[in-house]
Amino acid sequence: MNILSIQSHVSYGHVGNSAAVFPLQRLGHEVWPVYTVNFSNHTGYGQWGGSPIPASEVTAIISAMEQRGALAQVDVVLSGYQGGTDIADAILDAVARVKAANPNATYTCDPVMGNAKSGCFVNPAIPELLRERVVPKADLVTPNQFELGYLAGMQVQTLEETLKAVDAVMAMGPRAVLVTSVFRSDAAPGTIEMLAADANGAWLVTTPHLPFKANGSGDVTAALFTAHYSQHFGAMGSAKLALERTKASMFELLTRTHESGQRELQLVQAQESYVNPKVQFAAQQVR
Repeated sequence: MNILSIQSHVSYGHVGNSAAVFPLQRLGHEVWPVYTVNFSNHTGYGQWGGSPIPASEVTAIISAMEQRGALAQVDVVLSGYQGGTDIADAILDAVARVKAANPNATYTCDPVMGNAKSGCFVNPAIPELLRERVVPKADLVTPNQFELGYLAGMQVQTLEETLKAVDAVMAMGPRAVLVTSVFRSDAAPGTIEMLAADANGAWLVTTPHLPFKANGSGDVTAALFTAHYSQHFGAMGSAKLALERTKASMFELLTRTHESGQRELQLVQAQESYVNPKVQFAAQQVR
């Protein structure tokens, strides 16, 4: 597949396109990255150099690619961290151009806003932009539990609430939802879950919870699931298979990172996990 990935870039570490591109390439996909920011490192360090990319520059890059005939070759558009409030228009314009050139293309939106521990870490206007304008245009969205609750406008703490929130988001337009992290009080202690849903059902997969923060893990998760799911978009069982493959790869990546003692994802060192993960997890159908 050819994937147009519109996300942030950092020179040091792995978040945004700096996290998503290599795993996708390792799976054998062609990736065309377009950057929304150009930073030295992710903002979790508290200090960074660089600046957001103006929306006009993003659009200029997409326009030049269009002149090369590249947009007709795009199978998937993937967007993540947006940086400025004007990037939404540039992303939606790119999606519209790609779909006009290739009606079979799909759009995955990773609605990056924040998480339960850190709260919202983007410009305060961006969550509303995502909910009102961007997510309705997506075919697949990949929120974490915190972002899912914001998009659905409801509290999400139980499996029942998670499924209701997923339904609310799908009613906005997307055909499939991946919830990249599910914490619930009635789950087994020391575990974390991931849930995928589409018109064919909903599946939940459980793994041990590794007790550390891994910036960029959501970006890798969105990229891997997008790749696995998009190859058979909407087909029976494709969400289950994509969920199982994604969770297995992510567990190995996070385990390797945790054992290394390093703050940044061991993205390159864990590369075999994207193609051939050694550990497998079975997804359970929950509806």
